[in-house]
Amino acid sequence: MSQGATTGSSRTPAAAPVQGKEQRVTKQRLAVSAALDELADFVSTQELHRILQERGTAVSLATSYRILQSLADDGLVDVLRNADGEAVYRRCAVTGHHHHLLCRNCGKAVEVEAPAVEAWAARIANEHGFTAVEHTVEIFGLCPECTASQPGP
Repeated sequence: MSQGATTGSSRTPAAAPVQGKEQRVTKQRLAVSAALDELADFVSTQELHRILQERGTAVSLATSYRILQSLADDGLVDVLRNADGEAVYRRCAVTGHHHHLLCRNCGKAVEVEAPAVEAWAARIANEHGFTAVEHTVEIFGLCPECTASQPGP
Protein backbone atom coordinates (compact mmCIF):
# COMPACT_ATOMS: atom_id res chain seq x y z
CA MET A 1 0.00 0.00 0.00
CA SER A 2 1.13 3.53 -0.72
CA GLN A 3 2.49 5.66 2.08
CA GLY A 4 0.07 8.36 3.06
CA ALA A 5 -3.13 6.99 1.52
CA THR A 6 -5.24 4.31 3.12
CA THR A 7 -8.87 3.51 3.18
CA GLY A 8 -11.35 4.25 5.91
CA SER A 9 -12.65 1.23 7.81
CA SER A 10 -16.23 1.88 6.68
CA ARG A 11 -15.41 1.24 3.03
CA THR A 12 -16.80 -1.93 1.54
CA PRO A 13 -15.26 -2.93 -1.77
CA ALA A 14 -17.81 -2.92 -4.55
CA ALA A 15 -17.26 -4.45 -7.93
CA ALA A 16 -17.46 -1.83 -10.64
CA PRO A 17 -17.63 -2.28 -14.37
CA VAL A 18 -14.37 -2.42 -16.26
CA GLN A 19 -15.88 -0.63 -19.21
CA GLY A 20 -16.67 3.04 -18.99
CA LYS A 21 -16.26 5.46 -21.89
CA GLU A 22 -13.22 3.45 -23.00
CA GLN A 23 -14.67 0.99 -25.52
CA ARG A 24 -11.78 -1.48 -25.75
CA VAL A 25 -11.81 -4.06 -23.00
CA THR A 26 -8.44 -5.78 -23.20
CA LYS A 27 -6.91 -8.58 -21.13
CA GLN A 28 -4.68 -5.97 -19.51
CA ARG A 29 -7.61 -3.71 -18.59
CA LEU A 30 -9.47 -6.71 -17.14
CA ALA A 31 -6.38 -7.69 -15.11
CA VAL A 32 -5.91 -4.16 -13.73
CA SER A 33 -9.60 -3.90 -12.90
CA ALA A 34 -9.63 -7.31 -11.19
CA ALA A 35 -6.58 -6.39 -9.10
CA LEU A 36 -8.23 -3.14 -7.99
CA ASP A 37 -11.37 -5.09 -7.02
CA GLU A 38 -9.25 -7.19 -4.65
CA LEU A 39 -7.42 -4.26 -3.02
CA ALA A 40 -9.05 -2.27 -0.22
CA ASP A 41 -6.32 0.36 -0.03
CA PHE A 42 -5.02 2.97 -2.41
CA VAL A 43 -2.20 1.73 -4.62
CA SER A 44 0.33 3.50 -6.83
CA THR A 45 0.79 2.54 -10.45
CA GLN A 46 4.17 1.02 -9.63
CA GLU A 47 2.72 -1.00 -6.76
CA LEU A 48 -0.11 -2.26 -8.94
CA HIS A 49 2.36 -3.11 -11.72
CA ARG A 50 4.44 -5.11 -9.22
CA ILE A 51 1.33 -6.99 -8.03
CA LEU A 52 0.40 -7.83 -11.62
CA GLN A 53 3.94 -9.01 -12.38
CA GLU A 54 3.91 -11.24 -9.28
CA ARG A 55 0.70 -12.81 -10.60
CA GLY A 56 2.35 -13.46 -13.94
CA THR A 57 0.22 -10.90 -15.77
CA ALA A 58 2.05 -9.27 -18.66
CA VAL A 59 1.20 -5.57 -18.43
CA SER A 60 3.86 -2.93 -19.02
CA LEU A 61 4.24 -0.05 -16.60
CA ALA A 62 3.23 2.42 -19.33
CA THR A 63 0.09 0.40 -20.08
CA SER A 64 -0.70 0.29 -16.35
CA TYR A 65 -0.49 4.11 -16.23
CA ARG A 66 -2.77 4.45 -19.27
CA ILE A 67 -5.35 1.99 -17.94
CA LEU A 68 -5.48 3.60 -14.49
CA GLN A 69 -5.87 7.05 -16.03
CA SER A 70 -8.63 5.74 -18.29
CA LEU A 71 -10.44 4.15 -15.34
CA ALA A 72 -10.09 7.43 -13.42
CA ASP A 73 -11.39 9.43 -16.40
CA ASP A 74 -14.36 7.05 -16.58
CA GLY A 75 -15.09 7.58 -12.88
CA LEU A 76 -14.42 3.94 -12.03
CA VAL A 77 -11.52 4.61 -9.65
CA ASP A 78 -10.59 7.35 -7.22
CA VAL A 79 -7.23 9.01 -7.75
CA LEU A 80 -5.57 10.99 -4.97
CA ARG A 81 -2.10 12.31 -4.26
CA ASN A 82 -0.30 10.75 -1.31
CA ALA A 83 1.99 12.64 1.06
CA ASP A 84 4.82 12.36 -1.50
CA GLY A 85 2.64 13.79 -4.29
CA GLU A 86 2.39 10.42 -6.06
CA ALA A 87 -0.95 9.50 -7.66
CA VAL A 88 -2.62 6.56 -5.94
CA TYR A 89 -5.74 4.71 -7.07
CA ARG A 90 -8.59 2.76 -5.50
CA ARG A 91 -11.87 1.38 -6.76
CA CYS A 92 -14.60 3.92 -5.97
CA ALA A 93 -16.80 2.92 -3.03
CA VAL A 94 -19.21 5.77 -3.73
CA THR A 95 -20.82 6.12 -7.12
CA GLY A 96 -21.14 9.59 -8.50
CA HIS A 97 -19.22 12.73 -7.74
CA HIS A 98 -17.69 12.85 -4.27
CA HIS A 99 -14.83 14.30 -2.25
CA HIS A 100 -12.30 13.00 0.27
CA LEU A 101 -11.21 13.65 3.82
CA LEU A 102 -7.56 12.63 4.16
CA CYS A 103 -5.60 12.11 7.37
CA ARG A 104 -2.21 13.83 7.21
CA ASN A 105 -0.79 11.37 9.73
CA CYS A 106 -1.94 7.85 8.77
CA GLY A 107 -3.34 8.52 5.29
CA LYS A 108 -6.87 7.29 6.05
CA ALA A 109 -9.28 8.40 3.32
CA VAL A 110 -13.01 8.88 3.79
CA GLU A 111 -15.30 9.45 0.81
CA VAL A 112 -17.93 12.14 1.39
CA GLU A 113 -20.67 13.79 -0.59
CA ALA A 114 -20.90 17.54 -0.11
CA PRO A 115 -23.96 19.27 -1.60
CA ALA A 116 -22.87 22.61 -0.11
CA VAL A 117 -19.55 22.38 -1.99
CA GLU A 118 -21.41 21.57 -5.22
CA ALA A 119 -23.69 24.60 -4.78
CA TRP A 120 -20.73 26.86 -3.93
CA ALA A 121 -18.70 25.68 -6.96
CA ALA A 122 -21.65 26.21 -9.30
CA ARG A 123 -22.34 29.69 -7.87
CA ILE A 124 -18.70 30.81 -8.10
CA ALA A 125 -18.37 29.48 -11.65
CA ASN A 126 -21.60 31.20 -12.68
CA GLU A 127 -20.52 34.51 -11.13
CA HIS A 128 -17.41 34.45 -13.31
CA GLY A 129 -19.13 33.21 -16.47
CA PHE A 130 -17.57 29.75 -16.42
CA THR A 131 -19.45 26.77 -17.84
CA ALA A 132 -18.84 23.01 -17.99
CA VAL A 133 -17.13 23.29 -14.61
CA GLU A 134 -15.49 20.37 -12.84
CA HIS A 135 -13.77 20.33 -9.46
CA THR A 136 -12.11 18.12 -6.89
CA VAL A 137 -11.94 18.71 -3.17
CA GLU A 138 -9.58 16.94 -0.81
CA ILE A 139 -9.71 18.03 2.82
CA PHE A 140 -6.60 17.26 4.88
CA GLY A 141 -6.62 16.92 8.65
CA LEU A 142 -6.22 14.37 11.43
CA CYS A 143 -8.63 11.43 11.69
CA PRO A 144 -10.25 10.67 15.06
CA GLU A 145 -7.77 7.87 15.82
CA CYS A 146 -4.72 10.03 15.12
CA THR A 147 -6.24 12.94 17.03
CA ALA A 148 -6.81 10.67 20.04
CA SER A 149 -3.20 9.45 19.93
CA GLN A 150 -1.77 13.00 19.98
CA PRO A 151 -0.16 14.09 23.26
CA GLY A 152 -2.27 16.54 25.25
CA PRO A 153 -1.45 20.26 25.49
